Formats: sequence, structure tokens, C-alpha cells
Amino acid sequence: MLKSKLNVLTLKKEPLPAVIFHEPEAIELCTTTPLMKTRTHSSCKVTYLGKVSTTGMQFLSGCTEKPVTELWKKHTLTREDVFPANALLEIRPFQVWLHHLDHKGEATVHMDTFQVARIAYCTADHNVSPNIFAWVYREINDDLSYQMDCHAVECESKLEAKKLAHAMMEAFKKTFHSMKSDGRIHRNSSSEEVSQELESDDG
Repeated sequence: MLKSKLNVLTLKKEPLPAVIFHEPEAIELCTTTPLMKTRTHSSCKVTYLGKVSTTGMQFLSGCTEKPVTELWKKHTLTREDVFPANALLEIRPFQVWLHHLDHKGEATVHMDTFQVARIAYCTADHNVSPNIFAWVYREINDDLSYQMDCHAVECESKLEAKKLAHAMMEAFKKTFHSMKSDGRIHRNSSSEEVSQELESDDG
């Protein structure tokens, strides 16, 4: 199985007061299907499994496995036989919207917004279920400190989870180029590298 990764090295910049903006470190995409044509945004109905705090500042392959397993175990305690979509996940160039649905499957006024620039890592590759898509997000607190939360959703299929991972990669690329154009990333910094590698995974 081919596994492709988009790794973004830590970007050097001038010191800033408090934590206002953070660049993503890595986005992982595992796929065995051709990439879809680029769209302005992607969305699909999902089951939001919740979030759990995670530690560390470097996120490598497998880093979401433990928090996702924890969320999955809690979810399976009340799991039904049918796919119980309770949210609509919409990935846009600079933001991710999580629309919460009511029991009729219609959108409510409750929506969570995630800034793509504060997503540190995402993946659609999990042992507990291939249908799970997860991302690690820097949540900024009222006192301007921040914590790392792992959010996870269950998709209707493995393909849907991979489509979300690809959409997130495209959203990150647009955000990265926008930051660079706006001068929020130093153009001449030697640490500004985006590397893409292909690995063979016999599993």
C-alpha cells in the first residue's frame, strides 16, 4: 500500500507576543486511489466522536492512534448498528466547519470552527477503524495559552475518510501559500521546506 505524507518543517519567524498564530507541522494522507479534482471545499456527513487533549509538539505517524482509540471506545458503548451521522464536516481553504445536526439530520445553529493554520496534524489512517478521520488542533485559551486537542470523526466509508484527508491537505497548501504571500512566513528562511515522500507499507 502506498502511503504519501506531506511534512512541513517548523518555520522560523520573529518572536511574537503570546500565541496568536501557528503553522501546521504535518499532514498525513494515506491513499490507494487517484486524487480527486481540486474543489473549493469538501464536505460530508460524519459522526463526531469528540475530542481529547494530547501532549507533545512534534506529531509523527501514529500519534493520533492513542487518543482516537480512547474516543472510539467511548463511542462504541452507545453505538447503533446504522451509521449515526450527527454532524456535517466542511473543509474550506482556510477554515474547517463542523455543523452539528439534529435528530432529523438537519443543521442546527451550533457550529464549531477550526482555523486550518492551527491544525498541527491530520490523518485518515487508524487501526481501530479505517473510517476515522482525525486532526490535532491548537486550541487557544482565554489567557492566550494553548492546548493540543485531538478531534475525530467517523465517516461512512474508508474512501470518505481519505477524501477528507486529501481535502485537508489542499486546504493547508492554500493557507500556507497565502501566509507566504502575506509575509507571515519569511520567504528566505532555510527552514521553509515542504517535503513529500512515498513509502511502501506491506501492511
